[in-house]
Amino acid sequence: MSLKVGQKAPDFESYDQDGNPIKLSDFKGKKVVLYFYPKDNTPGCTAQACDLRDNYEGLQKAGYEVLGISSDSVKSHRKFIDKHELPFTLIADEDRSVHEKYGTWVEKQMYGRTYMGTARTTFIIDENGVIEEIIDKVKTKEHSKQIIK
Repeated sequence: MSLKVGQKAPDFESYDQDGNPIKLSDFKGKKVVLYFYPKDNTPGCTAQACDLRDNYEGLQKAGYEVLGISSDSVKSHRKFIDKHELPFTLIADEDRSVHEKYGTWVEKQMYGRTYMGTARTTFIIDENGVIEEIIDKVKTKEHSKQIIK
């Protein structure tokens, strides 16, 4: 991973689940949990999103805005949010340009097959846009505990 704690988080522009433009710089002055995940409605990603949903109030009380990002479409994100009643924003990165900036589009292996995919990674970004923490060993069922210690 190319980004390190203490570096400025790269700004980006993409679209949320409703097709509205969204930029990281829109959240200047707020702490951000920017979590990259592989795919809407898959078991691990659903467990992670639901854990963040179930602990969203605590995350907000701690001052965090939660932003999920994957290479799924705006339409897929809207369905995922509706199905699981997710209270936070999901960002569509279909061209993977945000993944590229954050170093989360990586070569992976499964069953001896090599392919490109998302490295499940969370960036905790402070009010000034600086990376405070990088969580690359995400526990999907208890991710919020990894964020709020």
